[in-house]
Amino acid sequence: MDVLSDVIASMRIGVPRSARVAWPAPWGQRFPSAPGSAGFQVILQGSCWAIPPEGEPIPVGAGDVLFFPHGHGYTLADSPATPVADSDCDPYDDAELFASATMEGSGPTTVTLCGGYRLDPGRAHPLLRDLPEMIHLPAKLGHNTDLRAAVELLGKEMDSPRPGADLVVSALLDTLLLYILRAWFAFSTEHCGAGWAAALADPAISAALDGIHRHPADPWTVESLGRRAGLSRAAFSRRFTQLVGQPPLTYLTWWRLGTAARMLRDKDAALGEIAAVVGYSSEYAFSNAFKRQYGMAPGKYRRVGCPPGAQGR
Repeated sequence: MDVLSDVIASMRIGVPRSARVAWPAPWGQRFPSAPGSAGFQVILQGSCWAIPPEGEPIPVGAGDVLFFPHGHGYTLADSPATPVADSDCDPYDDAELFASATMEGSGPTTVTLCGGYRLDPGRAHPLLRDLPEMIHLPAKLGHNTDLRAAVELLGKEMDSPRPGADLVVSALLDTLLLYILRAWFAFSTEHCGAGWAAALADPAISAALDGIHRHPADPWTVESLGRRAGLSRAAFSRRFTQLVGQPPLTYLTWWRLGTAARMLRDKDAALGEIAAVVGYSSEYAFSNAFKRQYGMAPGKYRRVGCPPGAQGR
């Protein structure tokens, strides 16, 4: 897969959840932190205020998208002055893929589409770790047309479910996540020009990352990755390290072993097969590298899973 698809696939677990909620004014809702998840809010109708734990309230209107990549808490309200209530709702306790609710009240109504994705903290990728606590993507005429289309399709499907709605909504939620990240990276590249957004937008570095992700078993060296990027060895190494935050071969090893960990958790493949898939010539060499990264042998990892913080070693 391409880099962004690969990163999302490596971290996503379970099934996303979503809900369409109508909020007649006055209303205020505090959404608690949900570690190991990422959430979103789309304003389908009306307007409200997003109130982060720190900083000034942010006005949001119809078509705006809010994304919370780290599962941190936040508040939405019809006005910054409105008292807020704590939400005790955990969308992951609900067996429904999507739900709908109308809250009590008689004032002007704001309609939101909210949802969340479960992420495996043991597979955390720096691409997502680099994201801010809250991403606000305002609706602008002619901007983010793919994102707007996904939002409209999702809202329509939830308003009037038809046969096959579960499959359609699940696919649209995955599509929405990718479009949100695309829109943010495009904005970051234009206004910041640093970090993973810049790495994905840089033709040379993105070509090298694409090679690593599509062909992790290839015998990559800094020189061969530089050739793929169209740069000299030294120039490639400097640019890659600056944008990605790790030297090329460090990232290559990290991704190989992360891919191996995912296979150990999700597949019944033999250790020798996994070693070959991620570029190790022997099961012994793979086991030694894996133990250095995760603090345990691959077989034990398969049985007990990833200990907290192990992947950051």
